[in-house]
Amino acid sequence: MANFYSRFVFPLLRRMDAETVHDRTLRLLELAQGGVGRPFLKKIAGPLPQNPVQFAGLTFPNVLGMAAGFDKDVRVVPGLAALGFGHIEVGTLTPRPQAGNPRPRIFRLPEDGAIINRMGFPNGGVQAALPRLQKLAAKPHDYILGVSLGKQKETPLASASADYIAVMQAVYPFADYLAVNISSPNTPGLRELQGGDYLGQLLGALAAENERLAAGHGVGKRPLFIKIAPDLSLGELDEILTAVQDHQIDAIIATNTTIGRDGLRSPNQREAGGLSGLPLREKSTEMIKHIWGVTNGRLPIIGVGGIRTAADVQAKLDTGASLVQLYTSLVYEGPGLPGNLLHALTKPSSA
Repeated sequence: MANFYSRFVFPLLRRMDAETVHDRTLRLLELAQGGVGRPFLKKIAGPLPQNPVQFAGLTFPNVLGMAAGFDKDVRVVPGLAALGFGHIEVGTLTPRPQAGNPRPRIFRLPEDGAIINRMGFPNGGVQAALPRLQKLAAKPHDYILGVSLGKQKETPLASASADYIAVMQAVYPFADYLAVNISSPNTPGLRELQGGDYLGQLLGALAAENERLAAGHGVGKRPLFIKIAPDLSLGELDEILTAVQDHQIDAIIATNTTIGRDGLRSPNQREAGGLSGLPLREKSTEMIKHIWGVTNGRLPIIGVGGIRTAADVQAKLDTGASLVQLYTSLVYEGPGLPGNLLHALTKPSSA
């Protein structure tokens, strides 16, 4: 399936605007997941091996997840699960609707196996997503649902915690975990939340609100994950790890997109935005290794960045991640990729 897609389908799709292709993909997946098409999606994945993973107090059906950004408005979670993803991170959601940055804002770099995006958190706002989250939560399901929390573009950094908490309050009863996006390069100043007084204030506020919401809803605390940038110095990363552990954040997602452009061949490298895909592979793996070493393996890690093969997944796992997420490689490899990876990971040669 992946070979057919990469040889015949992707060459046709690359002639179209990348965001237009993404929008049409979402519409098709939305239609297919609604009953008669769901068996077809499952057939693409094939019979999946059962390898559950215990992580941050949750049982994930397998190691593979869809990263935030693919399903911004909670439209295709069942479809992605049918393709093999054990967890899906929806969003990033903001308190109010947000158009994001002007189009075009997604650029393929096929020579590099990469994508540059400068989306800027476009989404319909958390209130628009709530009915879909409620519907998902009301039905039995065999996947883990995470929600990525974001802040409004115009909200000052000093007030950022109020935005994150507003989204957190709205989605709390319906999310299995909450991911705090403080590392997108496409919202001005957002990455400043990763350091200094901002980070401690934000993490403290989120941890306190987590306690309050759990008590108010009569449920266990939702695991809180923090997503970090790959462009941090080791000193900056160590400061984040200290703050994360001090505030008992449950896990770290390493990493978001990079603003680096080293070694790229595609002409699109000149576009502004966050770079994802193969060029990020080694950088994110090195950060995972560092996090694991500094925390003595006590801080659970989700590895993201440059995952395209089972060997890429295994490299993340071998250096300290317990779960992985992907997005960019799906663009180049097609819908059969999740199933192919999960099957390959069960073979002795990938162990």
